[in-house]
Amino acid sequence: MTELIDRWMAAALAAGAADGPALTAAGADLLTRWREPHRRYHTAHHLRAVLDVVDRHADLADRPERVALAAWTHDAVYDPRAADANERASAELAGTLLTGLGVPAATVAEVRRLVLLTAGHRTAPGDRDGALLCDADLAVLATPPEVYDGYAAAIRAEYAHVPEADFRTGRARVLDGLLALPALFRLPPLAARWEEPARANLRRELSGLR
Repeated sequence: MTELIDRWMAAALAAGAADGPALTAAGADLLTRWREPHRRYHTAHHLRAVLDVVDRHADLADRPERVALAAWTHDAVYDPRAADANERASAELAGTLLTGLGVPAATVAEVRRLVLLTAGHRTAPGDRDGALLCDADLAVLATPPEVYDGYAAAIRAEYAHVPEADFRTGRARVLDGLLALPALFRLPPLAARWEEPARANLRRELSGLR
């Protein structure tokens, strides 16, 4: 995972973090979090996938290094039993971690804001950084059906503690919420490619839950 640590350091340094052992240690700590054994979808694989989208489309953002830092921290705290508390806890972790690394306060505040956006994936018009993060986080929805089905199975595995009937009801509520969004993807180049495949996958999964 050296390559991932290198990507962490590049983003953090670009955002104003102080170089040194603490920076490397912070990246290693984040990776340890992403590798927690209870995770099945929200793993280092998901982190890499989000970072890949952010890096590939960095020209669509205003401050891509901030988006990358938000990607690193957006699910750094993940407990399937904690519901909506995960994004808030991840934002708090981002604030503490980045402040300790010497990142300027304005940048820390912006990364925290971006992390919190992933709770509902709703962004304001003109928020290019928020749009890129949310689009990257939801990119899995537009993958080929067999890949999407693997994602859905991994989500179910993360919620293995939830009885089947309750899971189906809750998951259907999540899918309905996503389908109710005016657009799943906000950046035009990504929306043009991903919107329809994503909605088809969501509708297909939803039909199997009812």
